[in-house]
Amino acid sequence: MKKLSMLISAALLSSTVSVAAQAQDTMAIVVSTLNNPFFVTMKEGAENKAKELGYDLIVLDSQNDPSKELSNVEDLTIRGVKAILINPTDSAAVSNAIRIANRSEIPVLTLDRGAQRGDVVSHIASDNIAGGEMAGKFIMEKVGEKAKVIQLEGIAGTSAARERGEGFMNVVNGGEMELLASQPADFDRTKGLNVMENMLAANPDVQAVFAQNDEMALGALRAVQASGKDIMIVGFDGTEDGIAAVNRGKLAATIAQQPELIGAIGVEVADKMLKGQAVEKSIPVPLKVVTQ
Repeated sequence: MKKLSMLISAALLSSTVSVAAQAQDTMAIVVSTLNNPFFVTMKEGAENKAKELGYDLIVLDSQNDPSKELSNVEDLTIRGVKAILINPTDSAAVSNAIRIANRSEIPVLTLDRGAQRGDVVSHIASDNIAGGEMAGKFIMEKVGEKAKVIQLEGIAGTSAARERGEGFMNVVNGGEMELLASQPADFDRTKGLNVMENMLAANPDVQAVFAQNDEMALGALRAVQASGKDIMIVGFDGTEDGIAAVNRGKLAATIAQQPELIGAIGVEVADKMLKGQAVEKSIPVPLKVVTQ
């Protein structure tokens, strides 16, 4: 019996050490949705960098649902991961999830979209305001200073939609471009098509469209093609489908982010932080205008 007791104790100790070691080497990424090529690429960048640095990376999909996002983070606190990279569904709603991680003393980093509240170690994202300005200036340069434009907005409440819109409107308000209409299409291709059809019917004299992501731009493209009109479309993100459409001459341009780099930098920064190194509170990732 004594020998059996010793064997059981040894097995329990081994199991405890194994779980501790696993937690020590585990990070997690909580993605707003994996139904968007941009975020899939960002996830892949994080996975590749985690593998390179020797971390196991748990990937959870929030399916664009703040309540799912909250339960994902709760699950990760139970698992005892060492750091959470989160791409928020909504900049305000995510604050509740971040606070749960904060109470469990698990460091949080935000990717692409920021959080309004909660303790965040570092935010890694493109300069969305600058990107919106780049789109506005491109349209003004190609169509003219008095271009009549429409904007397709992303998900209301996300920092990406707010900041891209702010940058674009900086150019509109600073010049003579005329904004005919601006409506949300939730970063979704099908909604981009439907919203664009309605906006075209109400604004037949539109000359250019700025879509706050490539998915909406590609949806808008289908609506424009069906209308037979010659309207310039500029997207945002630089996804594979978006760049392909630019190369075919279907989209005029896309403001290219580097989602793979955002994911990779997120893991790198988390690794440095876990090793006790100082990290920047905000880390910008470069943007560029991609044209044919």
